[in-house]
Amino acid sequence: LLLFGDEADAFLQSRETTKISEDQRNALNAFLFRTGTESDQFMMVYASNQPSQFDPAIMDRIDEMVEFGLPSTEERRKMIAMYIDKYLLKPPTWAKAVETEDIGEAEIEKVVQETEGFSGRAISKLAIAWQASAYGTEGAVLDQATFFQTVEQHKRSMATKEEWLKDAELRAEHLTIEA
Repeated sequence: LLLFGDEADAFLQSRETTKISEDQRNALNAFLFRTGTESDQFMMVYASNQPSQFDPAIMDRIDEMVEFGLPSTEERRKMIAMYIDKYLLKPPTWAKAVETEDIGEAEIEKVVQETEGFSGRAISKLAIAWQASAYGTEGAVLDQATFFQTVEQHKRSMATKEEWLKDAELRAEHLTIEA
């Protein structure tokens, strides 16, 4: 049996440094009790953007860690091409294809460079935003100006989210210190 837990840090967080409810503490203790021995019949895979928040007992049960970094330039180039095909040029049969105007290799290459630091998910969301921008026009057209404006808007949104995360971390740190 393979059990995959996405965003695992949300429910396997440290009992020592985090204020967690009694119910969550009890659930974590029960989970730890049931996963304390090795087995060739069961594998748990955790995905986390913040593995440092795991409870030490969880860290002790992790046999191997694999880090997936942000996509390289070449990986972003391939993803952007794939998502342009998927969401704009060759969408599912129930969706309307987007017509692009003045968007060629040079424009796509500029976006590849501008998306440094983007995750695969962020690149996918950018392509969906291009699609939404085009669907907001008559004829589902994405022109060059809108193509680049959408990238800039997406970068601003990501920066805002980063600030929110930093603020949340600071609030959590203050709560922990006060405890």
